[in-house]
Amino acid sequence: MSLETNIHKRIFAIKEESEFNELALEVFQYQLKHCVVYREYCSLLKIDSAAIQSYQDIPFLPIELFKTHQILSDEKQTQHVFESSGTSGSINSKHYIADETLYKESFIQSFVNSYGALEDWHILALLPSYVEKGNASLVYMCKELMRLTNSELSQFYLHDMASLASTLKDLNEASNRKTLLIGVSYALLDFAESFPQSLENITIMETGGMKGRRKELTKKELHDTLKAAFHVSHIHSEYGMTELLSQAYSLGEGIYKAPSWMKIIVTDIYDPFEKNESLSTGRMNIIDLANIYSCSFIGTSDMGKSYADGSFEIIGRIDNAALRGCNLMIE
Repeated sequence: MSLETNIHKRIFAIKEESEFNELALEVFQYQLKHCVVYREYCSLLKIDSAAIQSYQDIPFLPIELFKTHQILSDEKQTQHVFESSGTSGSINSKHYIADETLYKESFIQSFVNSYGALEDWHILALLPSYVEKGNASLVYMCKELMRLTNSELSQFYLHDMASLASTLKDLNEASNRKTLLIGVSYALLDFAESFPQSLENITIMETGGMKGRRKELTKKELHDTLKAAFHVSHIHSEYGMTELLSQAYSLGEGIYKAPSWMKIIVTDIYDPFEKNESLSTGRMNIIDLANIYSCSFIGTSDMGKSYADGSFEIIGRIDNAALRGCNLMIE
């Protein structure tokens, strides 16, 4: 079976470790052949591709190359370009998308797997800086998820926080659906300070990101502040980035669960090529099979901890790593 035959079915129907390994090796060989940047990188590392028999041994492309190179299959055309939000003076990453349906399939299935049917939800988004920039993958995702809720109340909020507070109050008191408020960290903190209220029936999800607008907080400090302001017992989190087409979600306590087509591989902080299966804390590397037409094997500058069941948590950023606009709060 060729790589592109029933590609959606194969990627998003992975159940077993053996299935993931088989498809990851196929994707690796495809990207080695068709992604020039990845092929050159592997060549510099003197990788013997024929000797790689496990996804654990596939080399990871440094995420910083998304800032300086077009990472795209040489047999594909660009349908859409997502750009990171960046911080002042930074160089933004760009992700060239050859097949938008892969992204849609990925984020829809990821959400439904974690939260259930979209038609059971209202989704309200507080992502002002992302919306104003115009080409953020997070906005694209939220817009499509909102559409699929088929709810007139699902919408973006920019700076009209009074209207958001009023809508949330009504939904908290009486609704035949569940409600999700998803927001960038600094905006949620602004909202918490201006409109603290009891939202015990609302799911609140932060996506990270202070973007230089507020003092950086640890994840725990952020969550404790939001829990106190809104009288909720848990704050949910979304882990995603411009360079990925898949997301992991935390339903509380900062522990993320990735979908079956996405894996976290931890390597040594000081030597990214040192792989040790017994290592549970270190540099986070991500395999995202939905990234088939760019690069599925990405070495990040995030530091994390992985668990035996495949879940993980973010500890912070590795020292001297270039800041990204959506960087996670340093512990």
